Amino acid sequence: MTIPFDLLVSGVRLPGSESLTDLGIKGGKITAVGKLAGAAANKVFHAQGRLLLPPFVESHVHLDTTLTAGDPVWNESGTLAEGISVWTSRKKQLNREDVLARAERTLELFTGYGVLHLRAMVDIGDPKLTALHAVLELKEKYRDRMSMQVIAFPQDGLIACPENEARLEEALRLGADGVSAVPHLEQTREDGVLSLRKAFALAERYSAYLHVFCDETDDEASRYLEVCAALAIETGLGAKVTAAHANAAAYYNEPYFQKVLGLVKQSGLSIVACPLINSVMQGRYDASPKGRGITRIQDFHRAGVNVALAHDDIRTPFYPLGTGNPLDAAHMAAHLAHMCGRRELNDIAGMITYGGAKAMGIVGYGFEQGVPRVGDPASFLLFDAADAAELIRTRSAPRYVFRLGLLAAETAPAMTKLLHAEGSDMALPSRETEVRL
Repeated sequence: MTIPFDLLVSGVRLPGSESLTDLGIKGGKITAVGKLAGAAANKVFHAQGRLLLPPFVESHVHLDTTLTAGDPVWNESGTLAEGISVWTSRKKQLNREDVLARAERTLELFTGYGVLHLRAMVDIGDPKLTALHAVLELKEKYRDRMSMQVIAFPQDGLIACPENEARLEEALRLGADGVSAVPHLEQTREDGVLSLRKAFALAERYSAYLHVFCDETDDEASRYLEVCAALAIETGLGAKVTAAHANAAAYYNEPYFQKVLGLVKQSGLSIVACPLINSVMQGRYDASPKGRGITRIQDFHRAGVNVALAHDDIRTPFYPLGTGNPLDAAHMAAHLAHMCGRRELNDIAGMITYGGAKAMGIVGYGFEQGVPRVGDPASFLLFDAADAAELIRTRSAPRYVFRLGLLAAETAPAMTKLLHAEGSDMALPSRETEVRL
């Protein structure tokens, strides 16, 4: 007799629902949703009313620079310029083992926090492409644990560093999923536009993704977002294009921003905001009051533009902090974007799930409108939380992470033990109280 399910997950709570439901899983897919008590299954997992969410998506992270903060020196000014200077020195010391060890540790952090889809940025300024080879190796190694995309990123520019154009194409031949450009770091406006045209041409030729580091500056004169949108329309790449950061948009005058907003929506490109690093790196040259260091997340979202949030850096010369928890980025975005209403917090949570999935072009991500459906991948997170607002408030790791019907990670909840002393002898606590935060 054939057993209907490989795994029966009983008693999950869906967002916005007070009732519990069950999931039947077979062959790594959800094959039944509803009241399934008593159904035959090889294994049964009791979710005990935990909140179910689709897997987190990290749509912009540097796996080559990760975990190098302070090695060999710290970025004391906190500026992008010093970060680039420190990294330029550090990347000369790269070797396969160095990159693999740091990047793999970072992937483990992400997995524990529920990230099952990830887009990695890799600087191809090294003539040997050391970091690229290592990250592509990890992409293959982790294919059964996490879906990864690799973006070849020319930190030193394409026109300012002509050798990078050939390296971008070599990266695509080696298996990179997409290319990038940094137009605001080129020497002139004209060079910036030319760099975008070259990157778009490569992406078009190879049917690759284009993930642009776009207008990562407080300078309102940095206006490459309109060029990205126009080229996305011209080339037909559309939704395969991502504009990351886009900080300068926060400084645009309103008539111009509205024009760009319409163009971006028409193009179909995605905006990936990186609120953690940009909140500390932008505004460095502002007199008070200083800029908030974030693109116009709320305005793009309300206009129907796909917006994703990314953690970006984890302890690098550009950002010395970071845990790998996407909820940290969501928490910062909720503050900086003035999105703390209940509905807005749900929208913010969507930016580290559905928004990231759309930016990455993930086919079959599932969980349409937060509801698991028959045929969806059995990849999901279970949280000790009531709703998205509580998740963003506490930023706790998922209690359980499932990937294609298999348990991929488990995190025990943090518990604080309060010690209550009676009388004057504080060294001898007489009773204890456990508090779950």
